[in-house]
Parts: sequence; C-alpha cells; structure tokens
Amino acid sequence: MNIEISKHTNDLIQKHTAALLREIMPEFYGIKIGRVKELINPELPEIKVGGGGTDMVFLTDDDKYLHLGFETGSDKGDIVKHLNYDARLMQRDGREVVTVIIYTADVTEAPPGINSETLVYNPHIILMHDYDGNAIYADLNVKIDTGQPLGDKDILNLLFLPLMRNSIPRNELAAKSVEMAKKIADPAKREACVAAAFAFAHKHLSDGELKKLLEATKMYDLADRLANIYTKDAKIEVARAMLKEDETVKRIVRYTELDEETVLQLQSEMSETVV
Repeated sequence: MNIEISKHTNDLIQKHTAALLREIMPEFYGIKIGRVKELINPELPEIKVGGGGTDMVFLTDDDKYLHLGFETGSDKGDIVKHLNYDARLMQRDGREVVTVIIYTADVTEAPPGINSETLVYNPHIILMHDYDGNAIYADLNVKIDTGQPLGDKDILNLLFLPLMRNSIPRNELAAKSVEMAKKIADPAKREACVAAAFAFAHKHLSDGELKKLLEATKMYDLADRLANIYTKDAKIEVARAMLKEDETVKRIVRYTELDEETVLQLQSEMSETVV
C-alpha cells in the first residue's frame, strides 16, 4: 500500500516548519527577503513541482512569496517547471516570487538558470553536496547529548541533514535526524523540530523508507499522531468507496473499524454532495 501523507498531517508538519523558518533560512543563506509570516497553499494542481514531493510556499512580511523547492536531479526541465509555477503564482496573486531550490547531495554542480534573449530566470540554488553531513551529524549529536541549546544554524542543519553529503544512507539519516530532534530539551522547539525534520525527510524517501521512519519514531507522541492521522484518513477513504458501492453501515464499521457515528456522518456528507 502506498503511503500518502494526508492533508491533515501536512497541515501539522508544515505549520511547525513555517514557524521554524520564520527568520532562519533566508538569513542563513543570504537571501534578501522579509520574515516568513505564514504557509500558503498555492492550489495550482496542474503543475507538479520538485522531484521529491510538493514544494512549500510562504508569504513574507514584505508581501512576497518565498517558494522553497526540492530537487534530487539536475535536469534543465526542472528549472522550467519552477519557472512555470512561479509565473502562475505571479499571474494569479500579483506578488513577486523569490525561489530557492535545494538540491540533494546527488547533485554536485549548480544547474544553469534560464538566460535567453527575452527571458531571464535565476532562482537561488543551494547544493547540499557542499555540506559535510558526517561532521554536522557528529556536532549535532554532541550538542544534543550534552544538553547544549541549538542555535538557528544548528536547527537548519538538523532539518537538512538527510539531504547532505554523508556516508550514512539517506533513509537511516532521516530517522536519526528525527531521533535527535526528539532529544531537544525545550518542549515547543522539540515538537516543531520533529515535525519539520519529518516534513523535509519524507520528501526524499520511498514508501518503504517512510514506513521505516514512522516505525522508528512511533513511540514519540508526535509521530504517533502523524501515523494515526494517516491511518484514520486511509480508513475514511475506504469507507467512502464502500458507501459508493451501497455497502451497509454495519459492514463498513466491521471492515474499517471506524465508529458508526463517523460512517453515518460520511454517508450524510456524500448524500448532500449528490443532491
């Protein structure tokens, strides 16, 4: 079964990610843009951007969009996709878009932008290959194990650790980044870091690797909530499909293990939609 991160789960992890990125990322990478205010749902479903999942778009306090993209390869066609996406955003909302494309360690050289006679598009490029993940992982481990507070740079390194050049397999490093985040002393920062680490990690994991990541962190309350939300959403989709086939409520309850009230509510919602 394919593991899809539900809308509710994305809302949770991206809310925490937005909070962490309010001031950290633009300043750390020298990007000229205001503070991140909130996460935006662009709702441009016709365009699939990024090689590892849905990109993130944030509204900043200088009324611009910060488009955070992720790529695992260096194909010029990907740059065109980002250009198309940004143009659609600008056309719809009339806001300037500042785009940052983060390439995983598999990409060793920054791909060229677009510089034609009538069109120029040069997004900010960040190569995770330039970062020594082994050294950064060791440094973070020492700081967290000894109870040292993490600075802004440390938090960003923790989030992007699975994307960096490293001798540890990416799926294992993703689990380790979440495990390290779980040890952060400050409760609010701990939960935000776990959610954000999960958000960045799952973009570059296969279904099997994502399942292992969830299993590795299932004892942590946030990971439990992520897994539970996914499980319930999956059951609800099954219940909807069975209702379309005119299955009885009793049979659906027995098959999905949802409570009868939930199934009846779904039945009512679907009936109203048909009307």
